[in-house]
Formats: sequence, structure tokens, C-alpha cells
Amino acid sequence: MRTIPLHQRHNGTVATSATGSRHGIALIIVMISIFVLSMLAGGFAYSMKVETKLARNANNEAELEWLGRSGVEYARWILVQQLAIPNEPYDALNQVWAGGPGGMGTSNSPLASVQSEVVLGNGSFTWKIADLESKLNINLATEPLLQQALISIGLDAGQVTPVINSILDWIDTDDNSRIEGAENNYYQSLSPPYYAKNGPIDDITELLFVAGITPDIFWGTASTNYQPSALQASLHKGNVPDVPMFPVGLADIFTSLSSGRININTASATVLQAIPGIDQQMAFAIVAGRQGDDDGSGLLGPYRNVQQVQRVPGIPMEVTRQLSTFCDVRSKTFEVTIDAQISGYKRQFVAILGRNPPRDVQVLNFYWK
Repeated sequence: MRTIPLHQRHNGTVATSATGSRHGIALIIVMISIFVLSMLAGGFAYSMKVETKLARNANNEAELEWLGRSGVEYARWILVQQLAIPNEPYDALNQVWAGGPGGMGTSNSPLASVQSEVVLGNGSFTWKIADLESKLNINLATEPLLQQALISIGLDAGQVTPVINSILDWIDTDDNSRIEGAENNYYQSLSPPYYAKNGPIDDITELLFVAGITPDIFWGTASTNYQPSALQASLHKGNVPDVPMFPVGLADIFTSLSSGRININTASATVLQAIPGIDQQMAFAIVAGRQGDDDGSGLLGPYRNVQQVQRVPGIPMEVTRQLSTFCDVRSKTFEVTIDAQISGYKRQFVAILGRNPPRDVQVLNFYWK
């Protein structure tokens, strides 16, 4: 048996160890390279997925806009057809345009085939129409109307005058403050400062910028995601002061665009209470009195004219005359909301329509959210 010298055995071990080290380093480099390439490939794949989705959404944007515009045209057609129905000289919540079943004349009209969801091309849309005459026009509201509205929502008597005059100061064109009102000298002292509108309100949410109007007063306490007790407890170290509750807000009563006359067939009891001389009991009685189907007699269903309010028990003649000053049975201004979707991609469109009988329905504004 041959014996290997010690120095040869040592050199062989060193050589084998060096070779193994090089192989280990090479393996690590390969693994790092694979990892880096995998990350790059994953990033590229994700980027391509995002780019593909953006490209698809960009293509859908144009289709969605046309769906939205088609929905507005559909709403215009509905409003025109409503005027053509015989024996319904009014606009009411039981009609098709408002989402109701329609009256007796609907079954023999094109409105009988109206669909709540319309499929068009690769997508579809749903529609909703609301008349703006169901509310008071804030730009045309007089001081007595504003006072009655603020009292009806439950505003403290001491706050009524400052809020009324601040609203009127916001709308008027001068910079002269009314008693307890607010103009630029007040708004410029805030942080951040801003200027009074000194012009008509374009969007009803502008009222949130008016001095004295809080989100609770504007939206109503029940409509806000706000818990007065929890907030006040944190601010006052557990001693919760009395916080006024507003079942409804100014947003439930006012709009920034309408003909100025309230539709007595679509206005809520809350809106009707804002008319001077109309208390809560009368308002609810008027709303209840328009229920039912119109049989043509004028004794049931929507009011054919404002004077028919007289059929409601407990409504004095002078109240009917007061209502005639502020109310009508027709609506001229409508807000249309269109929810369009294509392959799960959605967009909401809003249009303001002005209707002038018999077939003239104009698009006053169109935008999307």
C-alpha cells in the first residue's frame, strides 16, 4: 500500500477547500441574480398589469361619459313624456319621473316601458330624478322665510338673527354688515382667511362658510357622523354641556337653484313648515292630503292646483292664500343623477335640467364625480 506524503495531503486539502469556497460564492451570486431578476420580472409584470388597467380605464372613460350623457337624455325624454300624459296637470312623487308607479294615464303612454336600469353597449346606467322645486331657493328667500326655516329646524332664538343676517350679507353685493351679520372684515380675521361671496349662492354647501352655520345646522344632527356627547366629553373633561339637536338641517330645506316656487306635491313637511303661517300640524296634514291615486275628481291624490289644499281638514282659507303666494303644482328644475358602469368600472354623473313646456328641456349643468 502506497503512503501519500504529508505535504501532498495538505496541499490537496487546501485545493479542495479553495474550490469549494469558489463554488459556494458562485452559488450565492447565482441565487442573488435569480432573486434580483425575479423581483425585476415581478415588478415589470405588476407595472404591465397597472398600465393595462389604466389603458382599459382610459378607454372606458369615454364610454362612461357617453353613458352618462345618454342617461341625461333619457331623463329629458321622461320629463317630456310626463307632460304629455292627459289629466295630470301637476308633478308629483307618485309619477314615473320621481320613481313612482305612475297615474292612470301612464299605462297608455311611453312611460309604461321606462326601465330603472338601461343596458347600452358594453355598459349600463341607472337614473334618479329629483325636482329642485321641492325646496326653497336660498337666493330668493326673504327674511321671514329664513326666520321660519331656522325656527323650524330648532335653532335657538338668540342665534336666529345673526344667522339670517350673515346669510343675507353673504348673498348681497355690498360689504356693509347687517346687525349681528358678517362681511369681509369678519371672514378675513379667520384662519385661514377668505372673502364673503357677495353674490348668489351657486352651491348650497356654501352655507357652511357663512358665519354661525355649523355642520349640525346645515346637515342636521342625525345626518352627520358626529357624536356630540363623545366629543364634548373629551373637550370638557367628562362634563358634557347641553348640545342642541337638529332633526333636519338647512340642506333639507334649501336649494341654490329653482324657479322660486315650491311644488306642494313634492315638498316635504319640513319645507312646508318654512312658509310663514304653516305650523307642523298643517304641514303634515298637507302632505297626508296628497296621498292616494288621482281618480280625476280632485278629492284624492296629488293637488291639481294649490287651492285644492282647502280639501284638507283644518286648513283655513287665509293659509290657502298664503300657500298660493309661495307654491305651485308644477316643477321646472330637476337634478338628474346617473350611475354608469362598464365591467365594474363606475362613474356618477349629475345634470341640472330646466323644463319649459311643452317639449323644451334644457341641460343647465353637467358634471361627474
